Amino acid sequence: MNGVFKPPKGRFSHLKGKCISLVGDDIDTDRIIPARFLKCVDFNSLGKSVFDDDRKALKGRHPFDLKANKGASILIVNSNFGCGSSREHAPQALMRWGIKAIIGESFADIFYSNCIAIGIPCFTLSKSLIKSIQQYIDNKELFFEINFLKCIASSTDLKFNLGIKETTKKMFLSGEWDTTSILIDNNDLIENKMNDLPYIKFNSNF
Repeated sequence: MNGVFKPPKGRFSHLKGKCISLVGDDIDTDRIIPARFLKCVDFNSLGKSVFDDDRKALKGRHPFDLKANKGASILIVNSNFGCGSSREHAPQALMRWGIKAIIGESFADIFYSNCIAIGIPCFTLSKSLIKSIQQYIDNKELFFEINFLKCIASSTDLKFNLGIKETTKKMFLSGEWDTTSILIDNNDLIENKMNDLPYIKFNSNF
């Protein structure tokens, strides 16, 4: 895990971070967070268990265990990432390890939606560009700055136009993805609506 967990909030305009590469197609949610960890009461402990089986098998050589990747927050992946079951624990575990954004060839639909719902933007690039980025990371540290308005990821010597659904882009730019904060900010409107509901008034008499 990377430091103290701080959940994202509100609007996104720019995001900076160190990249970590995870090579392989069809990496499913059971590999991201094995089923035995789903019995947790909350998500706070999941970061230390992300890719638990893969990390044990590789005995310290998994990308999420390498010292060179400490502090990384932008995950670079291949195709159909997050396939398999719809468990929301998968993006929650990635976030609590330290991942703030994912760039990949493609994502499973439900995993993609679960990521957006908790503030992890998922961008796409072509297979050849993803491969070139992963090869770059094999030889040198890579830090990206992501411009959400222009959908561009850039470093000192690399620059890419990222793909993202227009509706998703608007959600991050406006902060609409953060439904919890929107509800809290509009608490007065919620209470007014509750007071206007006839069945709430009726029940309050008991």
